[in-house]
Amino acid sequence: MTGRARARARGKAPVQAMPIPSVGAASVQQTSPSQELKLPAAGEPGSRGRQRGPPIQPQGRDERKPEGLQISAGFQELSIADRGGRRRDIHDLGVNTRQTIEHVQESKTGISGAKIKLISNYYRMLSRPQWVLYQYRVDYSPNMEGRNLRSALLFQHHELLGKTHAFDGSILLMPRQLENKVTKVFANTRNGEKVQITINLTNELPPSSPTCLQFYNIIFRRILKMLNFQQIGRNFYNSDNPINISEHRLMVWPGFTSSILQYEENIMLCTDVSYKILRSETVLDFMYNLYQRAEEQRFRDTCAKELTGLIILTKYNNRTYRIDDIDWDGNPQCTFRKADGSEISLVDYYKTQYNQEITDLNQPVLISQPKRRSSTMQGPLILIPELCFLTGLTDKMRTDFKVMKDLSTHTRLSPEQRQREIGRLSKYIQGDDNVQKELRDWGLSFDHNLLSFSGRVVQPEKILQGGNVFDYNPQIADWTRETRGAPVICAKPLENWLLLYPPRSCDAANTLLQCLFKVTPSLGIRMTEAIMIEVDDRTEAYLKALQQCVTPQTNIVFCVFSSVRKDKYDAIKKYLCTDCPVPSQCVLARTLGKPQTAITVATKIALQMNCKMGGELWSVEIPLKQLMVVGIDCYHDTLSGRHSVAAFVASLNQTMTRWFSRCVIQGRGQEIVDGLKTCLRSALRDWFKWNKALPSRIIVYRDGVGDGQLNTLVNYEVPQLLECLRTIGTDYNPRITVIVVKKRVHSRFFAEVGGGLKNPPPGTVVDTEITRPEWYDFFIVSQAVKDGCVAPTHYNVIYDNSKMKPDHVQRLTYKLCHVYYNWTGVIRVPAPCQYAHKLAFLVGQSIHREPNLLLSDRLFYL
Repeated sequence: MTGRARARARGKAPVQAMPIPSVGAASVQQTSPSQELKLPAAGEPGSRGRQRGPPIQPQGRDERKPEGLQISAGFQELSIADRGGRRRDIHDLGVNTRQTIEHVQESKTGISGAKIKLISNYYRMLSRPQWVLYQYRVDYSPNMEGRNLRSALLFQHHELLGKTHAFDGSILLMPRQLENKVTKVFANTRNGEKVQITINLTNELPPSSPTCLQFYNIIFRRILKMLNFQQIGRNFYNSDNPINISEHRLMVWPGFTSSILQYEENIMLCTDVSYKILRSETVLDFMYNLYQRAEEQRFRDTCAKELTGLIILTKYNNRTYRIDDIDWDGNPQCTFRKADGSEISLVDYYKTQYNQEITDLNQPVLISQPKRRSSTMQGPLILIPELCFLTGLTDKMRTDFKVMKDLSTHTRLSPEQRQREIGRLSKYIQGDDNVQKELRDWGLSFDHNLLSFSGRVVQPEKILQGGNVFDYNPQIADWTRETRGAPVICAKPLENWLLLYPPRSCDAANTLLQCLFKVTPSLGIRMTEAIMIEVDDRTEAYLKALQQCVTPQTNIVFCVFSSVRKDKYDAIKKYLCTDCPVPSQCVLARTLGKPQTAITVATKIALQMNCKMGGELWSVEIPLKQLMVVGIDCYHDTLSGRHSVAAFVASLNQTMTRWFSRCVIQGRGQEIVDGLKTCLRSALRDWFKWNKALPSRIIVYRDGVGDGQLNTLVNYEVPQLLECLRTIGTDYNPRITVIVVKKRVHSRFFAEVGGGLKNPPPGTVVDTEITRPEWYDFFIVSQAVKDGCVAPTHYNVIYDNSKMKPDHVQRLTYKLCHVYYNWTGVIRVPAPCQYAHKLAFLVGQSIHREPNLLLSDRLFYL
């Protein structure tokens, strides 16, 4: 799930959206249009923003739902989960897919591998309330949008509510019932405005209700606030103890993630350390600095290019938003129409709602498109640059070794350091009397010790390459040294190829050729001299040379760049992937100009070029016959109208060394793959060409699925797959397995070794204790890391009629993590997922169009 999705406001009262204040907007009056960026008025810029309304959840299509796939009984009444995206908070609670998979009803655990003792970042819940919980909806007239303001107004009636209650801005939970079903009271704002508050009973929840899980999360968030943690998005941060990296104008807030859910045997709290990176400048500061550097006539375009897509923070409500556009015709004096029909300027709105002053009345406004729509959210959100702080790292910072090194000193923790930091939260809770009283009042208590349990470590795989069998060190999960100099499985000749380079990179180009001639013979690659073409260091010169020199016989095009230029890279990739379908390789001259690494770099380049031309490098033993493996991932293209790019990659042979690839460009912000049937049908057609038969078994690994989307996936994508297979032929009925792959998980495992904690070894499988009882799921730690803590990958089998044993699914998944050709080692996800990710990223970042189908049987995007 993206940072933007994580930062959505949750559980808020409905907010009247502000239309974009542009000329001609029906509900907006231009009182003082700003045509250029003015100098700001004196005064310190604030840190405020605009609270957004609740997004709605995507609706499933019941008519497409496979038989038996359904929501758990009673979950439809979970009204608290329907507000403000809360279904993401409770991690798809209520989607029970295991009940439809018969062969794992009794057990979903594997048996292979050696046992290993693990500690995880989970605390058991030792006690919980045993009384009925009353749920109320709270409405305000006139509408109050700030959660803090809503809470303050409601709690003026503390005698009515009592001491024990939980309020998230719109939903009130109490262990006792009010006298009337609907209670109306009045409160006064600090400005003396009288507000009517309506408290309406909506539900009575017994202790066994699934809604109680969300209630526990609300209570725990309240506990964190009592400990003076600041909520940003889902997580909580300690703003009183920031880590200042003044040299880079960065500030890091340490904090925690938290989630309380029902796991196999217990309700448990999962918590992990989290860090929020803040920059010490507002968006307005950034604009002024850029204005001093950029050409005046290009300032607006440059500013939009720099800011669009960035995540900003409004500190007054600790919420993050994504900048989607800049309205240069708007300014804080523009007016918009409120829900009651009255009009108000942005200046007055921020003053009355949040008591914040806007000093620069001529600054433009920022536009943030809400990801989800509702009846109360009809337009985009307006943000004031002066009130928005930049967050995260720029691309320049990410490529700065010193910046990243200084950051990692504070944020990249070893297993023992991470365990200590996680333990701090338990100490904070145990050491605060008010927190302990709050927990006792609600009847909640947690274990003081982290969860300890057993996992399994499966056997490392053997690498098959060029008729040889190689073992590798399982602790580092890398076979670069072992396979050095060994021939690849299938080598494509490097005969008719072009090498383009700018004049000052001539030496680097010649060095590359010399090194390639040295390394290709041992790899089994036949190579001839390249057609050397010297071009001016301009995008137009590269494109002109390609148009003149590329022929249907060209195997591959190699371009040397003198510097990082995304526009040049994008133009070349777009031309060679769509208009003139030829594999291409782009490399910086400085990468080729280091004598100490020249041979190593040339070897990697030779292997990558071989893959792009259709070659095969290595494999592992795949015992299943007639198996096709599919990987699906999505990328959101922010530059081309925020379209989504869905990438579909499928294996074409038994050894998983050849792959079919296809992309589908989808609608605005769309995550679900509409073109799934077309992609699968094309993949089956190519499979038949290679194997003279159709696969008898298909396993789909679906990546890129965020919290809250599982129900839609079950109801929409799986039926597309099944419907597509039914249309192939009446006699064709393959066994199919669909597995959701999730990398962004907060679970962490620590192996107890010699009295200390270390990262678990690659091949560690966890399918007990911290898995969900309603899912057929498991974790695998497949990769090794040199620094910090390794992150497991979560796999959730949402559909399976193949009756494969859990052990076989787990081992096959681990095997597939070995056959990604861009890395001579084990990666975090199965290879088809990573291939799909690379393809979607290339199309979304550079091409913005579907690649030519003539490249569909080659890994041209590596």
